Amino acid sequence: MSRIGKLPVNLPSGVSVEIAPDNTVTVKGPLGTLSQKVDSDITVKVEDGVLTVERPTNQPRHRSMHGLYRSLINNMVVGVSTGYETKQELVGVGFKAEVEGQLLKLSLGYSHDIYVMLPPEVKAEAQQEKKGNPIVTLRSIDKQLIGQVAAKIRSLRKPEPYKGKGIRFVGEQLRRKAGKSANAK
Repeated sequence: MSRIGKLPVNLPSGVSVEIAPDNTVTVKGPLGTLSQKVDSDITVKVEDGVLTVERPTNQPRHRSMHGLYRSLINNMVVGVSTGYETKQELVGVGFKAEVEGQLLKLSLGYSHDIYVMLPPEVKAEAQQEKKGNPIVTLRSIDKQLIGQVAAKIRSLRKPEPYKGKGIRFVGEQLRRKAGKSANAK
């Protein structure tokens, strides 16, 4: 049995799950609605506020899908009940971030500003404190989408290993390298 797949998903109050005949799981909650198509071999059941995912056989294909779909459904339940948040820090002299609706404007030390159009499901917020680095906060109910958007923003200026300049997640530990002076004898 899959360790993750056999765990039940507890449904918080205000969250409802519907399973369509074509095996599409729709989760509705106070923050929104998400749906996911589940493979036809996997069985999803809801009983007494607890959702369980079951597989028909012990084949490697069924075993791999068992834990996957349980995790995807759990992420949807958490997303529509509490939501997801990602914070990224812009480390560098003159780095700035501004949000205008769904448009994120970044100044990252290049000769031009970079504009990122955010999907409608993702809400962004930029804050700049005195003597601190700008922080971009992303909020969404879809864990996969928010991770994809955060990775795209990070790829615009990855943190370099010598001074640590670039876009990093808040609290991320970077491997730092010694500069040229470390090699001199």
